[in-house]
Amino acid sequence: MVKLAIGFIAFAAIAIYVLMSTGGNIDLTGEKHGAATAAGQHLA
Repeated sequence: MVKLAIGFIAFAAIAIYVLMSTGGNIDLTGEKHGAATAAGQHLA
């Protein structure tokens, strides 16, 4: 069970590192509400 948790954490860390290093626009702050979304920024 511990090996499964360690494997998941390692996979997630590698995936986030690869996405950020390739210039992917990742926003880990959650949902956006208010003026920032109404100004024309689309979530996708």
